[in-house]
Amino acid sequence: MKKQIRVCTDVGGTFTDMVYFEIDESGKHTVRTAKSDTTPPNFEKGILEVLHKGDVQIAEMGSFSHGTTVVINALTERRGAKTALITTLGFRDVLEIARGARPDFYNARYEKPAPFVPRELRREMHGRMDAYGRELEPLNLSELPAILDDFKALGVEAIAVCFLHAYGNPEHERQVASRIKALWPEVTVVASHEITREWREYERTNTTVLSAYVQPITSRYLSRLEGQLRTSDYRGPIYVMQSNCGVDTLAHAKEVPISMVESGPASGMWGAAVVGRLIGEPNVIALDIGGTTAKCSLIKDGEVQIKTDYYIEKSRLSAGYPIMVPVVDLVEIGNGGGSIAWVNEMNKLHVGPKSAGADPGPAAYGRGGTNATTTDANLYLGRINAEYFCGGAIQADMPAVNRAIGDLAGRLGLDNSAVARGIIEIADFNMVNALKLISINRGFDPRDFVLVAFGGGGGMHAVSLAQELGVKRVVIPQSAGVFSAWGMVMSDLRRDFFMTKLLPFGSAQSAKQVELLLADLVDQGRKEYLLEGISAENIEMACSVKLRYQNQEHALEVKVAEGENLAQSFTDVIDRFHQQYEQHFTYRLDASVELIGVHVAAFAKIGKLVPVALALNETSADQARKGKRMVDYSSSGVHEADIYDSTRLTPGMTFTGPAVIEDPGTTIVIFPGNSVSIDTYGNTHISNLNSGAHHAQ
Repeated sequence: MKKQIRVCTDVGGTFTDMVYFEIDESGKHTVRTAKSDTTPPNFEKGILEVLHKGDVQIAEMGSFSHGTTVVINALTERRGAKTALITTLGFRDVLEIARGARPDFYNARYEKPAPFVPRELRREMHGRMDAYGRELEPLNLSELPAILDDFKALGVEAIAVCFLHAYGNPEHERQVASRIKALWPEVTVVASHEITREWREYERTNTTVLSAYVQPITSRYLSRLEGQLRTSDYRGPIYVMQSNCGVDTLAHAKEVPISMVESGPASGMWGAAVVGRLIGEPNVIALDIGGTTAKCSLIKDGEVQIKTDYYIEKSRLSAGYPIMVPVVDLVEIGNGGGSIAWVNEMNKLHVGPKSAGADPGPAAYGRGGTNATTTDANLYLGRINAEYFCGGAIQADMPAVNRAIGDLAGRLGLDNSAVARGIIEIADFNMVNALKLISINRGFDPRDFVLVAFGGGGGMHAVSLAQELGVKRVVIPQSAGVFSAWGMVMSDLRRDFFMTKLLPFGSAQSAKQVELLLADLVDQGRKEYLLEGISAENIEMACSVKLRYQNQEHALEVKVAEGENLAQSFTDVIDRFHQQYEQHFTYRLDASVELIGVHVAAFAKIGKLVPVALALNETSADQARKGKRMVDYSSSGVHEADIYDSTRLTPGMTFTGPAVIEDPGTTIVIFPGNSVSIDTYGNTHISNLNSGAHHAQ
């Protein structure tokens, strides 16, 4: 057996994580992890640092996968390219008109988010298709040279091309994109049909614009990363994590960078689904608490939920910006380990969404940070060991922690302990609300799910959140502190293909038409992979249809089983749609069902490594205990807790709380009365959650 080495890195807002997975000639598995500071704007520097810190011989790697925040950072920080838009005559202002609905409904002075392309950089061309892809007016390419001359004079770096109904027939877009490349080879060109083939004019236009906006910076970044790895004699494939829970080739990721918008969170949610399947728990609520944000997603029957109506910067006061690419269905809030606690003008304590980041970071980092954060509160309450802060890499600056919390206490007229407990309880309350959004609010009972919590802060808050939700068990994965990188180790190549088509769905004849649409997309996905040298036996397809009640707005995706004959089973598919609709919206209608599109997810196996179960033993957990200390469990009181070393915990060990498990990448807080066991994969299971666990107030 040939030795296999797969390395994955994930660039987060605060830290860059690495997981090293090796199977040697004898079949022995070795897993190593490392963590280092994220280094914006030169993110590749942090990647090389974490590889060095993890003692990785770059030339020996068999494959390398990478997740990054470079796309979402470029969007939120407005650091992309100067972008222009070419669209159909009469549709210049689609970006500005956007949608009429506004979240801040009673604000008469509400202003829509400013478009990424100002009006002076938006141009129109003659030529038009109808909704069925038939040409109504020929394309007038003679208008293009003058438009490009204007763009050159205005310093444009990227051009988005989005024509009306190009999802039905992209021929005009293809001609314009090809002509631009011939007339102006240096400029970046992105056409909407290369990104999405779904309808919704505003959403499709905005997605194309945002992809063009980030493409130059993303391409340069990935090229620099590739250059650094090749210079270090790495000759294997480079994969990039996508927002759809799969990886893709470096070359394809450069072409469609917007598909990386949530690559880090996607790999974590995928990892949680893998853990759920390994432990026989297909229904999982996944929670990732990092340094800047907390993200959560619901996994039903082992399947991560994917959607294409994703938004950035959306809040109760802003409509945000739609991105119509496949993204893991998650809720994200500004509450993480670095979230800053602050007091408003009404003397009320808040936590987040602003974060201290990695520099200066929480007050405990000793880098000049003066604001109290969630991490500082956990240190003050004894939940985090000040002598083993960040796995011993940093000596916690406790005087700075005391000053930061004391400043808030002085303003609130409370003692330091009460403020520290308040910070934790408010952070927990915010996260519980996010968890309810992806479970209770969507018709799912949390009591039917297991909470899989990861990230640097997942283990510190998981029990209190689980108690409030009523989930049956908490699972903290092995390598939880770098779990998003671990999720990439478990990922295959994935590409999603969509086609918008409005058809009745209630007869064998119409179902046969749908089968033909799915077959076309399956053929497209298979051809792409075959051209890239992937063998046919490593290619798999997952098909689904997007259905709605006739003339209604809301649509749901319904899976089509492998080999299912729709002409014979269309009534079963309609029944599945009724069931899903009722669960999601609490009712069903006695109405005709129609198709609005089809979706094919194309997977290609790339030799992902699968964890091997270890034998359970009867060794006492006392061998992993390294001491005791007083820990403040908030409303559950102050208790003397047993402190365990995670690196000495082995499968089969059991113990009860109060306790704290200390890991180089995270801390797991076990409340009084909780039962703990270590499974065959090294995951920590926490049950008996009703015994003394803290309720989020």
